[in-house]
Order: sequence, then C-alpha cells, then structure tokens
Amino acid sequence: MTTSRTGSSADTDTGGTTGFAGLPGAVAVSHLTVYDWEAADGLSGGTPHLHLTCSEGYVVTAGRGAVQTLTAEGFASTPLEPGALVWFTPGTIHRLVNEDGLRIVVLMQNNGLPEAGDAVLTLPPEHLTDPETYGRLVRVPEGTEAEQAAFARRRRDLAVEGFAALRAAWDAGDEKPLLDFHRAAGALVRPRLDEWRARWESGAAEAARQTGVQLDRLAEGDTSHLADARVRARLPEARGKFGMCGRLDTYTV
Repeated sequence: MTTSRTGSSADTDTGGTTGFAGLPGAVAVSHLTVYDWEAADGLSGGTPHLHLTCSEGYVVTAGRGAVQTLTAEGFASTPLEPGALVWFTPGTIHRLVNEDGLRIVVLMQNNGLPEAGDAVLTLPPEHLTDPETYGRLVRVPEGTEAEQAAFARRRRDLAVEGFAALRAAWDAGDEKPLLDFHRAAGALVRPRLDEWRARWESGAAEAARQTGVQLDRLAEGDTSHLADARVRARLPEARGKFGMCGRLDTYTV
C-alpha cells in the first residue's frame, strides 16, 4: 500500500490566500495493495474497522474483490473491479476482501487522518476497554519484517473475529453489540480529539477558508493570488509499512 498524506499547513506569505499547501480540499491519497492473507472464514484481505470523523473512498485500479460493510442498515458486500468507485461515511465498518490481486487508490478526508488515528478495529469487546489495552493489540511494534507481518496478521484475525460476532448479532436482530462497539470506539479516541481538531482546522477548514477569501477577492476584481501559483511533488519517504488493509509507502507533505 502506498499512501500520500496531505500537509496540515497553508501558505501564509500573502495573508493565507496563495492556495492550500496540501492536496486539494485536504484529501489524502493512498495506493493500496490489499493483503492476500487468508482469514479463519476462508476470505483473504484486510482488517475490519471504522472511522469516526472521516469519509473514505476507493477507486479500484487492478484485481478483483469486495468491500464488506456493516452499518445500522445491516451487512452488505460491494464488488470491486477495475474502475469501480465506492465511498462511505464515518461509522461504516468496512473489510476489504482480496479475491485476485486487488489494488485500490484510497481517498481520505482530513489530511489522511484515517491512517493517522481515526480508525478503530473491530476487536472483541474485552479488548476495547481502554486505550492502553487496545493500543497493545493494534500498534505494530518495532522488529523484523517477519515479526511485524505476524503481528499485523494476528491483529487482522482478531478484528475479523470481532466483525463476525457483530455481523451475526445484527443478522439475528440484536443491535446492541454494534451500538456498544460504537460507544467503545468513541471512548477510545476521545483523548485524541483536540489533536484531530487542530488537524482539521489547519487542513480542510483552512482549505475551505482560503477558497472563500479567493472568491471574495475575485468578486472585487482582485486576481493577485493567481500570480502566486505553485507546483508541488513528492516521492515516498518510507516504504513497506504494515497498514490495516495492506502494505504502505508513506509521503511526508
């Protein structure tokens, strides 16, 4: 998986109107190669999880598979093939299934926050009691590549176990486990909300603010910000990290 994260600051040399320094709208982009590890249910793929404040989208570039989702409307499985475009809102539990070399471009809100904290894995309830307990099971530790791969796979399998229980309960007409998971996820991320708010204020909110300023100036006949146009480019700075859904190379922007 190759990921691109937008910057969290805007240009300010002419009053913050030269254009947002990150990717458009503070959306981040990832190139994802989905894990081909088989889980206990015989399906290969990534780790089920949800985001609490970010929407996410997939553009399939190669291979074949599906994204399984669970919301208050129930379970669904959406086929994925080259050219498919799928997106979902916060609260959607999603699990990528890799049937044949699945590769995806992932679009993420809020400067890549989904890959920087806004994700809670569907671990069984006993592992969601507090941030420390949860963190020990989800943060890939330092070690050899083989050790990290084994950890990421165990983490995936544990989340698939929890996802299967949530789905079975919902299918049986019991909504309580899903709602309990929502509440547990909210409690786990609460200590980081100030950090997330700062990221949003300097990212998506700032990008929208700058657009407003530019519209106001254009309405007055002022086109001075166009003279400050810039081009930016990056190459990956870190490669081969074990992400929730696959391997990733990261950009610093």
